[in-house]
Amino acid sequence: MRILGIVLIVAGVLLFLFNSVSFTQKKEVAEIGPLEINKTETRKIGWPVYTGGIVIGAGVVLLIAASKKKG
Repeated sequence: MRILGIVLIVAGVLLFLFNSVSFTQKKEVAEIGPLEINKTETRKIGWPVYTGGIVIGAGVVLLIAASKKKG
């Protein structure tokens, strides 16, 4: 449970630093004999800023619960 808490804290910090992830996707539009027509789209996945805070909070709660359970 302690490791999961640390992972959540690190993930929360990364969510704060990077508010979105963008990637390119290549799609085949048409294929006519030996001729191919492709289209490249840039997609973006975003999340609210407070998401990182929620994930960090969950990680801290797990760390506190693990330390109380241990001791």
